[in-house]
Amino acid sequence: MTSDITSPPARTRPSAVGKPPAPTRPDTASGPSRGPLRRLTGGLGTVLLCLGTLLFVLPFLFTVATSLRTAADVARSPLGMPHSLTLKNFSEAFSQIHYGRSTLNTLLITGLSCVAITVIGSLAAYPLARITQHWSTAVYRLFILGTSIPVFVVAAPLYLLMRDLNLLDSYAGVVLIYTALNLPVAVFFYTSFIRSVPTDLEEAAALDGCGAFRTFFTIILPLLRPVTSTLLTFVSLQIWNDLLVPLVFLQDPDKRTVMVNAYSFIDPHTVQPTTLFPAALLGVLPLLIIFIFFQRQVVAGMSAGAVK
Repeated sequence: MTSDITSPPARTRPSAVGKPPAPTRPDTASGPSRGPLRRLTGGLGTVLLCLGTLLFVLPFLFTVATSLRTAADVARSPLGMPHSLTLKNFSEAFSQIHYGRSTLNTLLITGLSCVAITVIGSLAAYPLARITQHWSTAVYRLFILGTSIPVFVVAAPLYLLMRDLNLLDSYAGVVLIYTALNLPVAVFFYTSFIRSVPTDLEEAAALDGCGAFRTFFTIILPLLRPVTSTLLTFVSLQIWNDLLVPLVFLQDPDKRTVMVNAYSFIDPHTVQPTTLFPAALLGVLPLLIIFIFFQRQVVAGMSAGAVK
């Protein structure tokens, strides 16, 4: 005897379509309790930023104010407010450091060194970034090792080398020294940047019949503008503010840079701020003017490499 056993109908789950959304619980962590904390953190960051900016600006303002004071006023109150202002200190420093001639010397040395560093560094970095062999890795590591060698260590050997090459007291010798000292930094900058450039562009250029040099100058070199702006900013500051190389390798007073002539105001026994500070401000003034006029190009070049 068989009996038909019928199973109960299966329950169908309601469709998610048309189902009212579940009520969301208010997030207590991101509610009104986080508002004051976020405002407090933002205000604290603004205060710290203003304090840091003030710490950087105060020495510069103190230097400018002291440069405009008389010697008697500074002797009476070195850290006080100026009672009288004068431009006599700047006129005396301008004539004593031979400002026009020394500034032209510094511009010539800095410009030629930057050009040599850019050209040689980019040409050396291109094969090091594209050739993946043991010797290229070893050469790249030697360049990186060169960034850790201070100029004080190689000053004496460089002096003997420049003497044997008859390049002492010459612009060419100083430019070669600056190029050699900053070339490892340039190779590091350019190699790291070229490695991030896809090789598809070079392969397409090779299919069109471009050789290695033409591919570099037409494809790779225009792409190096962002890293070149960063490199030139770093190198220009290093060369312009350098004191050791022109002081050691340039004996002729007519060939010395503005920083060397400003250094001549430092007396081992006494320091006169009303003569030293104006000379230092005149020394950095051309570089500051150049940066003000070209800051848009420098910032644009730095930010151009942020997005590829």
